[in-house]
Amino acid sequence: MNSIFKRRSIRKYTKETVSEDTVKQLLKAGMSAPSAGNEQPWEFIVIRDKSILQQIIDVHGYASMLKEAAVAIVVCGDKKREKVKDFWVQDCSAATENILIEAQELGLGAVWLGVYPVEERVKPIEKILKLPESVIPLSIISIGYPGEHKDPPNYYDEARIHHNQW
Repeated sequence: MNSIFKRRSIRKYTKETVSEDTVKQLLKAGMSAPSAGNEQPWEFIVIRDKSILQQIIDVHGYASMLKEAAVAIVVCGDKKREKVKDFWVQDCSAATENILIEAQELGLGAVWLGVYPVEERVKPIEKILKLPESVIPLSIISIGYPGEHKDPPNYYDEARIHHNQW
């Protein structure tokens, strides 16, 4: 639970590289997420190429931290794998969160960059990454060793808890 409570959105990174084994561990965490009907509609694109990361920065107004990132993982949903219509969004969101938590566990910094459902982001990123028609980019996770420290927040709020009914 410590990794859940300590996880923060980290946007500044050191120049240290993230190993392939570490990336594999992050992907295993993503693929361990629950999914509707166990459809596992996710596909992952690992990006280290700085020119591709720059192209994403150019079309995504909130992606400037990719300039410093050691690696990025794009979490996509493949609609061809759907058993339960449109649940790919929830499934891929769970995979994204698992990767973020595992990044914290491994001493990495990471931040979730939303792509879907913003068409002004989806379409250019589909083109940059040469995605098949059935594959939709949900999120981009910027990853590196933290170049900033943020104290854990306490977002727990009793006022938002309801029992049995509103």
